[in-house]
Amino acid sequence: MTHSFAAIAFTPRVRALQEERDSRSAYARLDQGPPDHDRLGPAEIAFLGARDGFYMATVSETGWPYVQHRGGPPGFLRVLDERTLGFADFRGNRQYVSVGNLLGNDRVALFLVDYAKRRRLKLLGRARIVGPDEPAVLERLELPDYPARVERGLLVRVAAFDWNCPQHIAPRFTAAEVAAAAAPLLERIAELEAELARSSGAAGRVPTA
Repeated sequence: MTHSFAAIAFTPRVRALQEERDSRSAYARLDQGPPDHDRLGPAEIAFLGARDGFYMATVSETGWPYVQHRGGPPGFLRVLDERTLGFADFRGNRQYVSVGNLLGNDRVALFLVDYAKRRRLKLLGRARIVGPDEPAVLERLELPDYPARVERGLLVRVAAFDWNCPQHIAPRFTAAEVAAAAAPLLERIAELEAELARSSGAAGRVPTA
């Protein structure tokens, strides 16, 4: 099957280098059959919906790439359908580099990592800025309980995606993940401390005649 990510990322120069370095044969099978990896499936949808941040790359009119972190509570990145992502763009330092780049070139690359489970997803697409003239779309992206000002929305039309291997991903955990893992241990410690206190109290009582 034709792997959509390979069709975009494996340019003639990349393919020539693969031939030179003797790795082209490993990817030749990706050139066969109907398009694949251009529509999000259940695994991708679940992964995207659980992220609390990702990196987005854009390209300026002078040809320079720019990578910016986008973050929010888990679920702020919405999967609207199998080909469309959306998220609320919160107010930052007001440099507007990514937004300015998108006004001239709508191509984006998203890089998403689950450090705890050592998984990462690469996604290519075309982004569209959503302004106040599209309140219905913005409403689907808003996070009423998140204390951040929404300046605009961004929709990304998925062109292709690819899962990376876990090699060299160092496991890292968020504060919430650490708290969840430690909760049973803390509960058990509290039980043991209470049990010890009861035993000490019983041992310290003087029997009455």
